[in-house]
Amino acid sequence: MKADNSRIQKQYDRLAPYFDGMEAVLEGLVFKPWRQKLWNKVEGFHMLEVGVGTGKNFDYYPEKARITAVDFSKKMLQQAAHKRGRKNISVDLELMDIQSLSFAGNSFDTVIGSFVFCSVPAPLKGLKELYRVCKPGGQILLLEHVVSSRPVLARAMNLINPAVVALTGANINRMTVKNVQACAFESVRIDECSSDMIKLIEARK
Repeated sequence: MKADNSRIQKQYDRLAPYFDGMEAVLEGLVFKPWRQKLWNKVEGFHMLEVGVGTGKNFDYYPEKARITAVDFSKKMLQQAAHKRGRKNISVDLELMDIQSLSFAGNSFDTVIGSFVFCSVPAPLKGLKELYRVCKPGGQILLLEHVVSSRPVLARAMNLINPAVVALTGANINRMTVKNVQACAFESVRIDECSSDMIKLIEARK
């Protein structure tokens, strides 16, 4: 597991300076409306963003909220820190692995992440950590791309997934909805606007 973490961290460190440019077209055409919808659902005052990356969600942060954001890539956090300064965003940035968060249990009103669990080596372990640090009655909000429900497309995604992981560190065939449902959440809801391969997941502790 540590070897997988180290390999993926190095891939994201390498890609960090180019990451926003690499995803610019998808971000503009697809992801931005989803990010807005995701952040419109947040509740409470104290929030944790996991997998902050280069800070693509900064524009959607709610006002008058206390936000902590973590990532396991030092270079991605450096990009986020530069963006935080340019945009004058109030957020605490910390280098941390989602699979082993250093926060106390029951700390956050909302835990939120976008396109994160594609890169977590042990997704169930990461989800259990989100559950642990979320307050009772709090929410976990995840925007994730998942393997298609269409058999032919799913087979193709499974076939090319090793090459995609080798290049980017991200899996394109994760079953994140099922993983969330396998955790101890009181309820799990999939937003009705979710598509075949992009899911907005709302879980309640």
